[in-house]
Amino acid sequence: MASPDARPEDVAAQIRTLLKGGGSAEHPAGVQWFFKEEIKSHGWYTADLRRAMRRCRKEILRERDFSFLVQVADQLFSGSILDEKVAAVFLLENLHAQSGDREFKLFETWLDRISSWADHDALVHDLIAPMMAVKPARAKVVFRWAKSKNRWHRRAACVAMIRGSRARIFFPETVRLSNMLIADEDDMVQKGLGWLLRETAKYDAKRTVPYLMKIRARAPRLVLRTACETLPTTTRKRILQITHK
Repeated sequence: MASPDARPEDVAAQIRTLLKGGGSAEHPAGVQWFFKEEIKSHGWYTADLRRAMRRCRKEILRERDFSFLVQVADQLFSGSILDEKVAAVFLLENLHAQSGDREFKLFETWLDRISSWADHDALVHDLIAPMMAVKPARAKVVFRWAKSKNRWHRRAACVAMIRGSRARIFFPETVRLSNMLIADEDDMVQKGLGWLLRETAKYDAKRTVPYLMKIRARAPRLVLRTACETLPTTTRKRILQITHK
């Protein structure tokens, strides 16, 4: 697949051909059901796509280096087909130890190519978030993303810290970010913030529950309801009982 003289765009084209011919003809309709936006998909199931891309990654790395693999992924994430973007992520999945600041900056530019929550969450949760957990100083970028007019940048600010929150790394940053986005009216941002707070509460309830009690009167119902999902029933009811939104 990746001969010594092959260019990244050549290998990406081969993968696109594979994706176009290997999906399910019926599945795209089911995929569209999950999205408000119009989604272009070849109909791949996630597990099948992940296995196929692991095989492709193995073939590429047999002949070329990690930098070349990243370039192939960059080509794939430039497309408009959901399967291609997710394939790009799967090519690099679990290789965050090999990824440095250069790759982090590249992945940040991919945020401008997002078209739905699916390619967003694949990119941010599976590539960016692990890199942020490995090097917590990278989390400073989320406060810039939180000020963006782009909904996907604001959602990314939340989702990017989830992996670190599970390791109890980002509590102060989570509080600061939550205070910045608490009045955001976009449902995708609210769901992202709720997801972050839910994971923070799950792994650090001692600090998170008092914070949720503090913001419960002004936080959107969707944010609080999501944040409380893993808490004990009595605690959840106490947090939700006097919300006004």
